[in-house]
Amino acid sequence: QVQFVESGGGLVQPGGSLRLSCVVSGFIFSTYHMGWYRQAPGQQREWVAHITRDSRTMYSDAVKGRFTISRDNTERMVYLQMNSLKPDDTAVYYCNAYEGGPVFPSWGQGTQVTVSS
Repeated sequence: QVQFVESGGGLVQPGGSLRLSCVVSGFIFSTYHMGWYRQAPGQQREWVAHITRDSRTMYSDAVKGRFTISRDNTERMVYLQMNSLKPDDTAVYYCNAYEGGPVFPSWGQGTQVTVSS
């Protein structure tokens, strides 16, 4: 059974930083590209960043230069370092495998990120 467990969110002031973590199970992690997605209130879930099997990275224009995605194949984890946070980054953040979009229909509970003064 595919499972994603996200953590690391919280309340942070504008300009602050957070590091999100996601541990996965139920598939061979090292063979998949992995992505982070987010969903703000009243909006559709959107792609934020992804990292390929060989650790090449891509970012949405909204987060480029501020966020860094990384992975640890041994621990089956994917991370999102978020710096210079803005109120527009407020959302629930999720991870899933990536192949032009999310691969698996199941999602974790996500982790809430709130950027506010």
